[in-house]
Amino acid sequence: MLDEYGSLAQRALSSYLERESRRSDVYRLAADYPLRKGRSLRASLCMAAARAFGAAAEEAVYSAVSLELMHNAFLVHDDIEDESDERRGGPALHRLHGVPAALNAGDALVVLGLRPLLQNRDVLGARVSFRILEEAERMVRESVEGQALELRWRRENADALTESDYLRMTLKKTCWYTSIYPIRVGALIGTRDGVDLDAFVRFGFFLGTAFQIQDDLLNLHGDHAQYGKELEGDLREGKRTLMLIRLLEAATEAERARALRLLELPRAAKPQTELAWLRDTMLRLDCIDYARAVAHALAGAALGEFPRAFGDALEGRDKRFIESLPYWALERS
Repeated sequence: MLDEYGSLAQRALSSYLERESRRSDVYRLAADYPLRKGRSLRASLCMAAARAFGAAAEEAVYSAVSLELMHNAFLVHDDIEDESDERRGGPALHRLHGVPAALNAGDALVVLGLRPLLQNRDVLGARVSFRILEEAERMVRESVEGQALELRWRRENADALTESDYLRMTLKKTCWYTSIYPIRVGALIGTRDGVDLDAFVRFGFFLGTAFQIQDDLLNLHGDHAQYGKELEGDLREGKRTLMLIRLLEAATEAERARALRLLELPRAAKPQTELAWLRDTMLRLDCIDYARAVAHALAGAALGEFPRAFGDALEGRDKRFIESLPYWALERS
């Protein structure tokens, strides 16, 4: 179903970007990331939720295209902030064209992402379309606030974070645009704003956080061809993943001081030998197994929350697809 809905969203996205690319070079540059093959999880989740609550998938296409454009805008900006080298199996946009051009392309993606939400009026009417715009504003606000938290922790070399801090950051940075927003918008479209959208926050949080922890784990030991980004990039960037927070809690004072000295260094100055030591220490202190156990617990919590969130959804393949996503979040490579 990811392939099916992803293809539907990708066709609409490609057609949209092709039209815009004729207008200016900036839109041709902005089209780079969206046209690289991704999973289209967010677009698929939006369309599946819309269908599960009674709409046609086509009624959610504009919202799905907008979400993909916003998502790719975040990726362009994230890659600059993280000094990343790769994205979806190719060079990061700022490595290809420089930081100023990449920043502008990311801004262009944000602007492009607004137009499909305005075009929703032709399909959904003004009232529902305005409600979707309100949801989009909250999603972007939550996401940038979560990113600001992560950037501050790295800048300050934060050394006293807890699991609760990580979960709060992930709720804002990952969950709102990966799972909560797509489901809420899909349900809004399917019911024409006839359902309590807050009912989907807990399921979306549990699903999105399990997804993020698995992503963090794949960054350490995933298959490079499947993962699409450089492995161990999170360690080089000093990201406060759940594994790193656990290490700083469980390490000896000497190990903790060594880890913090390493994390304080700029990305390019971190020695590979010290990064290997940090990863080995995570393994030795069971930080990776701990994070994996938390991800499994969160996926289980999502499954427990599913009947409450989707009790009124139509029985069928879309509802089953959404219910299966906690399993997929843990099994993907």
